Order: sequence, then structure tokens, then C-alpha cells
Amino acid sequence: MMETTEARNRCQEFLESIHQLPDGKKIDQCIQCGTCSASCPTAEAMEYSPREIIAALRAGMLDRVLKSNTVWFCASCYMCAVRCPAGIPFTDVMYELKRLGVKYDIHPKDATNAVMARSFVNAIDRYGRNAEAELIRNYYLRTNPFKVFSQLKLASKLFFTGRIKLRPEKVKGLDGLRKMMAAVEEEDKR
Repeated sequence: MMETTEARNRCQEFLESIHQLPDGKKIDQCIQCGTCSASCPTAEAMEYSPREIIAALRAGMLDRVLKSNTVWFCASCYMCAVRCPAGIPFTDVMYELKRLGVKYDIHPKDATNAVMARSFVNAIDRYGRNAEAELIRNYYLRTNPFKVFSQLKLASKLFFTGRIKLRPEKVKGLDGLRKMMAAVEEEDKR
């Protein structure tokens, strides 16, 4: 019962955040015509088409949506949004779904994109910038630990030519950046 209540609360939070986007309230005007799905170049690979995502969100099935591969397969081409007769900013909806999936750590078991996103956010928090070597190392350790070994030759070339650092320098004003990120996260909780 607790999971159901939690899931409903997350879905309500999501819909409220969508309504805050420019034209976000248009999500309520979806007529389920399927134009978005017909326009989507990656719909064939998705568990749920864009039209089905809208229907699932309306039914309060946010967790089901986040656990599907659909959110992570969006190519961000904006064809769904451009062609939607109701003007629904569907690509923005997908970005918001990704943000929520990362926030609550809800994603498909094999969602390597979610792992990459979490690794990237951790690197930014730690250094204030992307730490490529650490990002890739953490990504492979969480998704396919043996892949690290196949990348050692490339990594050594990048390192010895100065293209990648093992530990990047922290940006100046990192504390200020962290405060700003904390403020944004706090705003997200509201």
C-alpha cells in the first residue's frame, strides 16, 4: 500500500512540474491521436510509444513509465512536439521524466543511460566539471566491469597525450556551485 501511495505522490509531483513548463498544461489536452508516436524515429525500440506514455501518466503509472526503456530512448529530435496538433511539449516531458528517474533512482534494470547520468551528476558535484576518466570508470564499473579492461589502451593514449586527466582540477568557487545546485534541488522538492 505504501508503494502505491508513494507512486501516486511521485506522479502528482511530476504532473505539477510538467504544468510549470511553458505550454506544460497542454499535456491535459492530449487527444491520443498518435501523431507523436508516428513521428518518433525511435518509437519502434520503445516499450511504450509517446502516446502510451501520456495515457500512462494520466492513469498515474509514473513508475511503470520510468521503469521502461522509453524515456532513455528518446532522441530529443522534437518531431513529436512539432507535429502535435495540441502543441504538447513532449520532448520537455521526456526530459522531466529523465530528471525524475535519476532523482528517485527509478529506471529499467539495464538502463545504462541512467547510470551515466548519475555518474555525471556525481562528477559535477565533486569537481564542478566533467571528470571524463572518473565518469567512464564509474559507468563501466556499474554496468560492465570487464569493459574497463578493453578501454585501457584508448585511456592510456588519451592520458599520455594530455587529452584526459586522472583527477581534474576543481573549479574555482565550487562551494558556490554546490550551493546553487542544492538550491535547485530544494526547488525541485517543492
